[in-house]
Amino acid sequence: MSKIDIQNIKLRFGIIGNYEGLNRAIDVALQVSPTDLSVLITGESGVGKETFPKIIHSFSRRKHNQYIAVNCGAIPEGTIDSELFGHEKGAFTGAISDRNGYFAEADGGTIFLDEVGELPLATQARLLRVLESGEYIKVGSSKVQKTDVRIVAATNVNLTDAIAKGKFREDLYYRLNTVPIFVPPLRERGGDILLLFRKFASDFAEKYHMPSIQLTADARHVLVSYPWPGNVRQLKNITEQISIIEPNREISLDILNNYLPKVPNSSGMPMIYGDKMDSQQFHNEREILYQVLFDMRRDVTELKKLVNHLMKEKEDDTSLHKPNNAVGYYHEPERSIVPSPVNQLPTINLTPKKTVNEYIQDTDEYVEEESLSLDEVEKEMIKKALERHHGRRKLAAKDLNISERTLYRKIKEYDLE
Repeated sequence: MSKIDIQNIKLRFGIIGNYEGLNRAIDVALQVSPTDLSVLITGESGVGKETFPKIIHSFSRRKHNQYIAVNCGAIPEGTIDSELFGHEKGAFTGAISDRNGYFAEADGGTIFLDEVGELPLATQARLLRVLESGEYIKVGSSKVQKTDVRIVAATNVNLTDAIAKGKFREDLYYRLNTVPIFVPPLRERGGDILLLFRKFASDFAEKYHMPSIQLTADARHVLVSYPWPGNVRQLKNITEQISIIEPNREISLDILNNYLPKVPNSSGMPMIYGDKMDSQQFHNEREILYQVLFDMRRDVTELKKLVNHLMKEKEDDTSLHKPNNAVGYYHEPERSIVPSPVNQLPTINLTPKKTVNEYIQDTDEYVEEESLSLDEVEKEMIKKALERHHGRRKLAAKDLNISERTLYRKIKEYDLE
């Protein structure tokens, strides 16, 4: 699909942005549209997953038939089977007549199952049968019905975790996930955030008959760096709030901050901020490993300083025992320096077999060797992350949970270009 075609799709469906991951999602939707394959759309809440089933249906052979969107999380568990597959009269209390479900109504068309991860297990089994054979049974009936429906599903739930917890059927997951489409979160889309803000500001200015709001330079910078946990939906809501409430049409950083909720660890920086760290900031093993590496490096450096300090004290103490007219090296009897209980320093045995400089040299070699080993671990982690994402630095940086700037510096430092 050409770039021009994708731009036309964006105009038709109101999609704003030029991020590569967003263009890729649109392209996959267009490529799979002519087929009848099931599609699973994943992404965080508020990223706009509901637009992609419309693209798929509009460019499929089913485009002249029904398109039905169903929010599975909004239908009570007791009625979800009736809503999807219909029921017979008298099937349950309140079933005063026969009723067709969505799968009967959408025969020949497309059904979009939003929040499919919220379906009860019993309903999942019924849905699996539809996917495998196109058959279903109404609630309260024993007659098998047939339907020809294209199913597109979406979820913001990690279905692999749900499978491990016994909340989602593995066989249904693989049936739905024939073609996966991932919609990227807003925080990864960089300049798209400003494009969306301008579009929303213009729309609300027209809607409420007032001048459009504008951002100062520092406010634009914060807008782009903010993590947007609510994604496009959150950005739209905040833009509408500012448009209505603020009398000043130029929005400064101070004004913008009044509308941005505080988000923990929202700076996008690596997880180390100082000597003291909150253990709750570590959400995965990778962050813990990085913390261990940095702690080891710091401990080794402190050990070097300690040994240097002790060697200096030893050297000064030895010089006090030398005669002023001594010729050659004065051999002091072997002794050990034992730390006081207050400092709890390690016991270091010193003998005249080594000079102070030799001890310091040995310590330097140990520190250098330890530092090199830590660097090798870090280098290998970065190398594997780049290989996993085929050289895409943005994705590799996200995988490592560090900023792109830090990753670029590390790539240059370790000559991984």
